[in-house]
Amino acid sequence: MTSTVPNLFKVPELKEKLLFTLLCLVIYRIGAHIATPGVNVDALTDFIGSRGSGTLFGLYDLFSGGALRRATVFALGIMPYISASIVFQLAGPVFPIIEKMQRDEEGKKTLTQWTRYVTVVLCVFQAYGFAVFTESLPNAVAHPGFAFRMTTVLTLTTGGVFVMWLGEQITERGIGNGMSLLIFFSIVERILPETVNTFEALKTGTLSFPVLLIVLIMCVLVVAGTVAITVAARRIPVQIPRKVMGRGRIREGQKTFIPLRINSAGVMPIIFAQSLIIVPGTVATFSGVQWLKNFAEYFNTTSVWYIVSSAVLIVFFAYFYTSIIFNPVDLAENLKKQGAFIPGVKPGASTADYIDEVLSRITLPGAIFLTFVALLPIIIQNTLNMPFGFGGTALLIVVGVALDTVQQVQQHLLLRQYDGFMKGGGTGSGGGASRVRFRR
Repeated sequence: MTSTVPNLFKVPELKEKLLFTLLCLVIYRIGAHIATPGVNVDALTDFIGSRGSGTLFGLYDLFSGGALRRATVFALGIMPYISASIVFQLAGPVFPIIEKMQRDEEGKKTLTQWTRYVTVVLCVFQAYGFAVFTESLPNAVAHPGFAFRMTTVLTLTTGGVFVMWLGEQITERGIGNGMSLLIFFSIVERILPETVNTFEALKTGTLSFPVLLIVLIMCVLVVAGTVAITVAARRIPVQIPRKVMGRGRIREGQKTFIPLRINSAGVMPIIFAQSLIIVPGTVATFSGVQWLKNFAEYFNTTSVWYIVSSAVLIVFFAYFYTSIIFNPVDLAENLKKQGAFIPGVKPGASTADYIDEVLSRITLPGAIFLTFVALLPIIIQNTLNMPFGFGGTALLIVVGVALDTVQQVQQHLLLRQYDGFMKGGGTGSGGGASRVRFRR
């Protein structure tokens, strides 16, 4: 890896992609610090810091890198686009026409356009809800009213659409998945403030050095485990039979495999579980009804009910989301059409049942690991009195995006080496190849 880093900017195409990606990320982070007109940022920050940690605002603030609590023009972040994408992804198994469009190239382009339209609609509604919510806070808005709401809707909607466009530009012209990279850098930006808070806790004596050392060792182990689970896969062997190519030539059979990831669902089960379990706290916070507040106490992050409910929901959504994004029947049909088969398993329905059985077995350890990583920040904060929580959604996103980006960079470097090899081979053997054709 150390020998690869100096070569990143030696490849012109890769250099342009990296510089373009960095430029877009800088623009995104600058916009995440430009405040929306008419909002008292201090009042909003105090509310989200004190009572918003267990609500939807806390979850949105995590993915926006603190832009929501600062009431910036990019306060909505990339979440409206992600929500719209999830809607169409979940609608595929329900509506056959959408499932058909997901398989067709032109259909994918149409769904992408529909996702953009839905993103704009979500931005409008979320921006209006943010304006109304901000007006409800004491001393948060200097001049509340219709003009403030319309200004906020226009500002935040424009910011949300621009963030969507920025992510698409990174995907097309940069390195990695643009939407994921925007979330990645929003999360990474919080590392420096959390580090400062940790050193302050050490100075004041609220955190001891042995406890910090134990947590750091746990961090290293959790990161290593997260990387291992992210790349771990069960390989199902596949045999491709021999075929007669013509003129008596026979192509030898090939052996390949189907990689089934242990964590096929990625971070989505945690996001679904957190979005569902924080609904009572969000409703209770803004309704003011006493019985709702009492009910929401059962789902406080320090309660046993919260931990148990989160664990059950994460395991459930791990199986649910895996069944949506992975269809064993389609995979079995594709293998059958290609003449390939799994040794010892009949093609068709038996192959689909076998793949489904293997997938169900390997999903369980992945779901258990997701549950552990999601609940780790709560355990650390409650038991060790740490000023920060390490793990959860943020860790999985950071690890997953980092691995994907590094893999794409390596693919560009390997492609460059392959092109150089072909050019070098062509200069040395081109004349020989032409002489062979001439003799024929």
